[in-house]
Parts: sequence; structure tokens; C-alpha cells
Amino acid sequence: MDRETVLASLLRRLNTVSKLEPGDVDAIRSLPVAVRHWEGGRAIVSEGERPKECCLIIEGFCIRSKTTVRGGRQILSIHIPGEVPDLQSLHLHQMDHDLITLAPSTLGFISHASLRALTYAQPSVTEALWRDTLIDAAIFREWIVNVGQRPAPARLVHVLLELRQRLSIVSASPEAADFEFPLTQEQIGEALGITPVHANRIIKQLRQDGIVDVSRGRARVLDETKLTELAQFDDRYLHQEPSV
Repeated sequence: MDRETVLASLLRRLNTVSKLEPGDVDAIRSLPVAVRHWEGGRAIVSEGERPKECCLIIEGFCIRSKTTVRGGRQILSIHIPGEVPDLQSLHLHQMDHDLITLAPSTLGFISHASLRALTYAQPSVTEALWRDTLIDAAIFREWIVNVGQRPAPARLVHVLLELRQRLSIVSASPEAADFEFPLTQEQIGEALGITPVHANRIIKQLRQDGIVDVSRGRARVLDETKLTELAQFDDRYLHQEPSV
């Protein structure tokens, strides 16, 4: 896989939310990246570990999650190509959650030493990564509200609309009516704080109501207006414009 392909999604996303300068782009392109292929459902880094590198998602999807002592798992976030979901390990040295692939994925590993050298040499890249971390925190806040305050059907469609909008940036295409959503019903339950049985009922009801069809690792919008009304989706928390 050539370097341009490896870093394309990361550069597109950072340039969208932060407007990189040409020198910043060149500096990011010079990063040494070790490309590895990961099967789905495999931990990239686990709670308690002390990683020495950060993971860039090149292709595929990952989740962050925590598991209780009784074995219950909460999915905390979904991550897509172009994201570095364990960037905090640069400064928080011990992982306090798990990072796991959702599907077979291509990952790029960048050493902490290389990333630190980049941030020391390019203050504007440091600002872009800091902004990226703040956006990550804003998404976490919205997920807390989603699980704690919205009815279960609205929780699901809100996550769908968020993921679709984030994917539209890294794919450089308008928001699609059909897009990847590689979560099983059990994983949907873990993300929404409901049982797999409840998740199954919600998916069936949304399909019967002609709103959205979630099946076989994809989501297909059936009625954009109904979907938007149910989700009450306000994308400000994604901060996809540098001025926002």
C-alpha cells in the first residue's frame, strides 16, 4: 500500500476540520507508518497496556469499549478510516479502555517517538491534533446524552446519522443513503445500553415504519425526513468547520 493511500483519509479529515498548511501536510506525509492487517474482533490495544505507538485506521472500523467485572461491555465510540483513536496514549501512558477492530481492517502504526518529534517541529500540527482530541471529547459528550436521555429508537438513528456524516468527510462524497454500519445486533445493544433482543425489535420497527433498514453490515435510509425528525440530529458537536 503506497504512502499516499495510507495517509489520505487522515489528511482529508484533518484538513477539513483544521485547514492544514502545505508544510504540515508534508510533515505528516513523512511520518514512518507500519501497515498491518487485523482481523475483525481483535484487540489492537487493551485496558492496562502501555502502548509505544498510536494506531491510524486506514481501512475498516474500530470501537472503544470498557468491560465490567461481571462481563458487561459498553461500546464508547465507533472509529472510521482517517482517525487515530488512541492518540491520548501519547500522554496517558496506560490504557483505561480497549480498542478493538469491528471488521477486518488495515491499520497503520506510528511510534510515539515519531509523533512527538512531529508535534515539537510543527506547532500547527500539534494544534490540529489537539482540536481533533477536543472533537473526540465532544462526541463522547453527545454519546452520554444519547444513551442517557433519548428513547432507544432515537439513539440508534442518531448514531447512524453521526456515522454517516463522519464517513462523508473521509470519503469526500455527499452523505449517502446507503453506507457501512458493521455492528451486530449485540454490538448495537452494547453501544445503546439496551439488550440484543431490544435492539432487534427497534431495527424491525424502524424498517416497518419505512425509516431505515439496518442489515448485513449496512444501513439504508428509507425516508430522510422521518429519519431526521426521529433523531433530532444537530451536527454542531462534530465541529467539521474550522470556524466552529
